[in-house]
Amino acid sequence: MSKPYIFTSESVTEGHPDKVCDQISDAILDEFLKQDPDSRVAVETLVTTDFVTVAGEVTSKAKLDIEKIVRDTITEIGYDNPALKFDAKTCQVVVKIDPQSPNISQGVTASEQKEQGAGDQGLMFGYATNETDELMPLPISLAHKLTKKLAEIRKSKELAWLRPDGKSQVSVTYVDNKPQRVETIVISTQHDPEISNEEIRKQIIDKVVKPVCENWWHDDIVIHVNPTGKFEIGGPHGDAGLTGRKIIVDSYGGMGRHGGGAFSGKDPSKVDRSASYMCRYVAKNLVAAGLADRCEVQIAYAIGVCQPLSFSVNTFGTHKIPEDDIEKILNSHFYMKPASIISHLDLKRPIYKKTASYGHFGRSEPEFTWEKTDKAEELRKAAGL
Repeated sequence: MSKPYIFTSESVTEGHPDKVCDQISDAILDEFLKQDPDSRVAVETLVTTDFVTVAGEVTSKAKLDIEKIVRDTITEIGYDNPALKFDAKTCQVVVKIDPQSPNISQGVTASEQKEQGAGDQGLMFGYATNETDELMPLPISLAHKLTKKLAEIRKSKELAWLRPDGKSQVSVTYVDNKPQRVETIVISTQHDPEISNEEIRKQIIDKVVKPVCENWWHDDIVIHVNPTGKFEIGGPHGDAGLTGRKIIVDSYGGMGRHGGGAFSGKDPSKVDRSASYMCRYVAKNLVAAGLADRCEVQIAYAIGVCQPLSFSVNTFGTHKIPEDDIEKILNSHFYMKPASIISHLDLKRPIYKKTASYGHFGRSEPEFTWEKTDKAEELRKAAGL
């Protein structure tokens, strides 16, 4: 029996400055892929008070109005009020995009002589656990649902005083590596100046926390709502934002390891993104098949080389058959070369803006092909279960 512990994960709303940047970068990526599925895109965004910079390297046949995409994305998020000091209509937009380096391109582009190589060196992880229906860790699952609920009731005007920026944090007690109860929830949400902190707390608990927690709700949860007492100044006016600065929010809330490479703004030739999605697909199917209760998959690549340098599986002692057998089964059912990943998960589609808020994993929308468990039955049969 292992020692009980508390594990905490956080999420942020789509109006958080870093997430604004992720959504802009992925909206631009989607528009390039719509016109040219073979586009090579690496786009970064920075935002601050009434200012946006988009920079990066792109090689594509597509012709885009980048500034319009930026303003449309900001409007959709909800920054269309001059009082927020980050307004889609008036903010300055600066764009500096150059072609992809030919040194990189020659290692990545497929030809009759060679297969498509990895778009960069690096290591990537995928994780899955059977502690929730979506096979995600409970803390990050609840944290995402809380921030998504904040955005829903803001956009529906159910709580008209809400503003776009916000955060959540969830702490869960684990016993024998299984979640037992929610201990603490933190919600910080930007708001209009007219409403009191007492009213904010009451409405957030009633309209957000209790509906999201459902069976995990109990009266002893410690709840902090806007613990500083005021959150009127937020968004890019309150804090500068950058693409790729919320990689733990994007993945598993810290429960599974992370290779360090951000996802947003990168086309699928970048294995930081595509191989991370594939590792989640592998791990999720393994857990869905019942081969283990939880699983972490790691893979590594060299730039320009198609064959992975390493591939390993860790089931944290929860495997139902020997881990060596699990690795052999996975190697015979999943093909981890970059071109195979892109083809199998159909990653050259304009699907990425949706991924840029509320997590890249644990989603049920049809665009999220890496969340399918269509290999689970094959793995069960191969394992003799």
